[in-house]
Amino acid sequence: MKFLVTGGRGFIGSHFVEKCLNEGHKVVDIDSMTYAANINLPFDSDKNYQHLKQDICKVKHLPPCDILVNFAAESHVDNSIIEPDVFAQTNIIGTQNLLNLVRGKTYNKPLFVHISTDEVYGDIYNGSFTEDSKITPSNPYSASKASAEMVLLAYARTYNITYQICRSSNNYGARQYPEKLIPKIIECLDDNKPVPIHGDGSYIRDWTYVKDNIDGIYKTCFTDKVNQVWNISSNNCLSNLEVLEKVSKWVGKKPKINFIENRHGQDMRYSISSDKIRKELGWNPQYQTLYNFL
Repeated sequence: MKFLVTGGRGFIGSHFVEKCLNEGHKVVDIDSMTYAANINLPFDSDKNYQHLKQDICKVKHLPPCDILVNFAAESHVDNSIIEPDVFAQTNIIGTQNLLNLVRGKTYNKPLFVHISTDEVYGDIYNGSFTEDSKITPSNPYSASKASAEMVLLAYARTYNITYQICRSSNNYGARQYPEKLIPKIIECLDDNKPVPIHGDGSYIRDWTYVKDNIDGIYKTCFTDKVNQVWNISSNNCLSNLEVLEKVSKWVGKKPKINFIENRHGQDMRYSISSDKIRKELGWNPQYQTLYNFL
């Protein structure tokens, strides 16, 4: 198979590219190399890998491919509150530009796999969201991702584009940019600096190891069950303070905590059900707790 991956130098995208190459596929990667991109990756010299330094908002031609997987996105919620226009441009307009290029193909349109987020659902105080739950995004980042989904659904119906939408929970693992919680904790502990924690640290997130996530995404690329939404989650819900406790125990240092002001529109708790992908595609996470990664 020929894969076209956008954002393949980023945290999750780079792991997906690596898996595709390990499975014997050819990969063309479009990545604009923003501040969060990885410079040196283990597959850079792979003969089946090609990187194109381009912005998805400005791409004018799609290389031939069987499957297009759209990871490219601005993803840090705090940054979206400061610069919402940047998020709308990349996450919505960039996705629409890719779809315009796909719809322009008169034959052999690739499968369009869109990487979204559990944050499109908003927060939930009890239970877990399913794929049929209403989406109620509550910050500029999640709103931009929800909007991109709506554009994709409209294009799929109007222009006969086959798609998959993957809504993943919080990821962790190697190559994650230090602005995210777990690498930020490790960085602060290593530097003997206080760890910044929003509010009182009680906010709960649903954590999934990155390699489990990309295994789930990969499965959606090779199923006849298309035009679907798939939640991908290990159902490993922890508060920020619980994450801090586990990471600090592994590092072997007692953390200093700097409780900072709550983020505007802070979601209290995320939790999504992954029963659908487990039952229908046979996906199961191999790394159930943070200790497996650490």
